[in-house]
Amino acid sequence: MRVNRIFNFIALSMIKLFARLFYRVENTWLNEQTNDPWANVKLIAFLNHTSLFEPLFLGAAPWRMLWRIAGRIIAPGADVTMGRPIAGWFLKFIMPKMIPISRERDETWNNFLNAIEPESVVIIAPEGRMRRANGLDKDGNPMTVRGGVADILEMLPKGEMVLVYSGGLHHVQIPGQGLPKLFKHIQMKTEKLNILAYVAQMKAEPNTSFRKAVTNDLKARSERNIPK
Repeated sequence: MRVNRIFNFIALSMIKLFARLFYRVENTWLNEQTNDPWANVKLIAFLNHTSLFEPLFLGAAPWRMLWRIAGRIIAPGADVTMGRPIAGWFLKFIMPKMIPISRERDETWNNFLNAIEPESVVIIAPEGRMRRANGLDKDGNPMTVRGGVADILEMLPKGEMVLVYSGGLHHVQIPGQGLPKLFKHIQMKTEKLNILAYVAQMKAEPNTSFRKAVTNDLKARSERNIPK
């Protein structure tokens, strides 16, 4: 286990070094952090999912955070993407516990949920698909937050959630359009929330289900906090 963790730390570190060398990655915390903001993080959710090159955000991550999550990351990955020779290999390289799922609420999603362990750090893009350059998904539908993140929140008995608001990476690479451009400015904002308090707050929302309250809240936070 420790050997796997070391190898995963090396893989994450390589991405961080590449990002620091070829990009200017800027992160702003939205809530004041008096202690280590990455302590006890159990869920990292990326909002405004625009590119498979989002591992470049590791350029803003401290080394202690990389070591903390190394070997513990578990993430769902679209089975179509995971089946691609290059993209699938790369994602498994940096996240060996990435589990293929379909876009339906079926047994593949249940397999992912069942694979979450007490020491896991879950990484998810709650929108479930990438925003294209026209602001819509690949099928021309408006971007929304899907309910899978609510399933994960209900499974986590404690810990912290970090919401990562992406400024978008279309200026680096538009999906399906060539190699990434180097030396670009990458912006992100982050917000840390206590999971127990957040779940209680969402369950207290009147006249709506927990699942709907979570998706509505994350959508509103995304629209409010995404770097412009």
